[in-house]
Amino acid sequence: MPVRYGQSPWTAQLPKTSRPTYPKLSGRLDIPIVIVGGGLTGCATAYALAAAGHRVALVEAGQIAAGATAQAAGLLLASPGADFVDLEKAHGLRVARALWQDTRRASFDAQATLRRLKVRCNLQSRDVVAAARTDEEGKRLRSELAALKSAGLEATWLTDKALLRAAGIDGVGGIRSHGHASLDPLRAALGLARAAAVRGAAVFDRSPVQKVKVTRDGVEIVAGKATIVADTVIVATGEPGTLFFALARHFVEAETYVALTPPLGADVRRTAGMRDAIVADRSQPPHRLCWTADDRVLWSGADQPRVDERQRKAVLIQRTGQLMYELSLALPAISGTPPEYGWHAPWSRAHDELPFIGTHRNYPHHLFALGLGTNLTAAFLASRILVRAVEGTSEKSDDYFGFGRLAARRS
Repeated sequence: MPVRYGQSPWTAQLPKTSRPTYPKLSGRLDIPIVIVGGGLTGCATAYALAAAGHRVALVEAGQIAAGATAQAAGLLLASPGADFVDLEKAHGLRVARALWQDTRRASFDAQATLRRLKVRCNLQSRDVVAAARTDEEGKRLRSELAALKSAGLEATWLTDKALLRAAGIDGVGGIRSHGHASLDPLRAALGLARAAAVRGAAVFDRSPVQKVKVTRDGVEIVAGKATIVADTVIVATGEPGTLFFALARHFVEAETYVALTPPLGADVRRTAGMRDAIVADRSQPPHRLCWTADDRVLWSGADQPRVDERQRKAVLIQRTGQLMYELSLALPAISGTPPEYGWHAPWSRAHDELPFIGTHRNYPHHLFALGLGTNLTAAFLASRILVRAVEGTSEKSDDYFGFGRLAARRS
């Protein structure tokens, strides 16, 4: 079977009858809150606001969840993208602990929400095993464990034998933590959009926004010949784009690569440990391994800056081949197995490895959710912070994710 390059399994395996269609935005709409961006973050935020009784509209340029969400690796992690040691060094113990705890709560909240709504997205609760394969990696990982324990955060050390049993990785040790999950991000976002619409949210797709104008009392959203007049606009586009290019300097745009194998035989499965955890190695950039329910391996990594679309096919073939070679080093029994899918997943993150969620002093009546990285938990974390911002009930730790931290750092 030839490799399916450039397409994620989430898109390929979604029947056309399972993809809802929404109207294009037309005419004029007056509504208190409008969300620009119909990926997982926009859909989660639309649902959270609608469930809280707010009148909200969700506007997507293409099809709902057909952009970066449909290309994501599908990992819902209960920890931020950076090590606790690095967060503590950059922001201090109190802030690092709050960032860790908020992300963990968001992961549990996301899983509970998807289950309560009965969204069929192959949601599976998992542990994460951070695996060290060399003595130097083991030393750094033990320092990370000590920092987590000192901060009162959950983590358990795995010996080399326990690591082999848990993950099938031959290494010096690892850290195991709870509260994570894997899922189909496309189906998750579509389910949340559907739940938002059921609760009264107005959902529009195929409606690219050309302009956001600040007015005396709010904002005016221009999408072709259509207009939305709102009190607040929530920008959930993941990255600033052309609408807010002045903010681009705060972000690094990159992409990760993902390979998915065909279903693997018993000979490979026997060497892979318990297969119930997401395994993260300590290489730079890191890789993540996740077994699916139908005995496939999803392997992601090889992060790099964005490439020009003219180079996309060649780079994708090279990176997929690189991923499969690196996978064979981690799980030798898989050597020689071709991938079934190989695709790239665009992402962006602020220079300090944290997302920007909340207000910006230069943009009145705006709320932002930008630079959320590769961890899908950030979408649900953003949705909760944004709801609190709308309702005027923000918590102190919400500030740690905001643009205000830039001013605090300069001072």
